[in-house]
Amino acid sequence: MNIVLLDGHTINPGDLSWEPLEKLCDEMTVYERTEQDEIPAKIRDCEILMTSKCFITRELMEAAPKLKYIGSTATGYNNIDVEAAADLGIAVTNIPAYSTEAVSQHTIALILELSNHVGLHDDSVQAGEWQSSEYFCYWKKPVTLLAGRSLGIIGYGAIGSRVAEIARTLGMTINVYSRDREAAVRSDFLSLHCPLTTDNAKMINEEFIAQMKDGACLINTARGGLIDEEALASALRSGKLAGAAVDVLSTEPPAQDNPLIGLDNCIITPHIAWCPVEMRQKVIDVLAENLTDWLEGGTLNRVERSFE
Repeated sequence: MNIVLLDGHTINPGDLSWEPLEKLCDEMTVYERTEQDEIPAKIRDCEILMTSKCFITRELMEAAPKLKYIGSTATGYNNIDVEAAADLGIAVTNIPAYSTEAVSQHTIALILELSNHVGLHDDSVQAGEWQSSEYFCYWKKPVTLLAGRSLGIIGYGAIGSRVAEIARTLGMTINVYSRDREAAVRSDFLSLHCPLTTDNAKMINEEFIAQMKDGACLINTARGGLIDEEALASALRSGKLAGAAVDVLSTEPPAQDNPLIGLDNCIITPHIAWCPVEMRQKVIDVLAENLTDWLEGGTLNRVERSFE
């Protein structure tokens, strides 16, 4: 049995071992990354396929007659045609809720950065501004106290509820979108934790932002496609929103002309919320657990329907 992993670099750039998977197969080929047009040649003789971002279509599956199993190396699997896989008798698995603690931590880090501007002030000190100051302290932007502020949460699953738990310890009031839409939208901070579907794509658009509290901040560690980036950029430039902090964008890597890049009130991190070494090790371990279970006739983390 052979395993082909199409985009292994982000999971394991060299600081972890593939051994849990390697011991389950006769041969394992790990590609750091794969362009879409390179997939057919790489999976032609593949039996076990694993990927995070590559789009696996019906045509690709039909062109790989030995393919029996596809393992998503992420929670989301909307890049895999699950219905086609079912038609062809190909099992599909994913890795649910592995990154709850990491993504929650990153969300809170972004909220704190929007409130305390740690990076901005460190840059100022490193540039010599404190050394030349007449005063013992100064601030480049106002520092915001989170205690007493409200946090709206869209998507109250494992991550959203964990973010709420941490935020409450900071003294924040939590407004859950599914329970009180108006209160959530009118919160001081609004954080996205829902999956991307055909129904909610670009839900954070001009109309939605108009309903938000003036001077609010938006946080997105979910999916970039939830936001109309032009509308968000316009709101940030006008001051309708005081700030935004995102770990995901609609296209990754982003285009050079992405409207959010370069705005001084928009913090962008390169999709790193999920990536502590402990989380990446868990990905490898669960990939091995899923495959082992399937080989033994089980259905651990088997998905049977489209992520949409």
